[in-house]
Amino acid sequence: MLGEQRKHPIDASSASARPQRPGPGPRSPAEVREEVRLALEEARRSRRRDAVGDDVVGDALLVASELTTNAMLHGGGVTGFEVSLDDGDVRLSVSDRSQELPTPKQHVDERGFMRAGGHGWPIVCRLARDITISELGTGGKRITAVLPLVRQ
Repeated sequence: MLGEQRKHPIDASSASARPQRPGPGPRSPAEVREEVRLALEEARRSRRRDAVGDDVVGDALLVASELTTNAMLHGGGVTGFEVSLDDGDVRLSVSDRSQELPTPKQHVDERGFMRAGGHGWPIVCRLARDITISELGTGGKRITAVLPLVRQ
């Protein structure tokens, strides 16, 4: 059974979700990146221009892309996506059909050669301040990664 995994506790009570477009929602890494880019552009307009730096935007785009790619490759496809912002964080949630927990892959094969791929989950873990993995009542899981809007 899938449990919940956290790197650090968070308080989601102040988070405001970005309005979702009608239809099935983003299903590819490119569509997810576009949703994240739009949400962060709104954050830049509503805050001081330098409050959401290009480095933060790049980190959020990379994490969203990696979570989506992993859901497609290992989770049976993307079943849901949400980006939400609060005063200090951006939350990226990707749902898929699998209850299997993400695991880092070996980067070296049995002959000692570097393997392609397998770097996405470690990237997500490195860039996110908090990661929550939740079991969904309909089956599958949701992975939520929280990144600070201002790099420390």
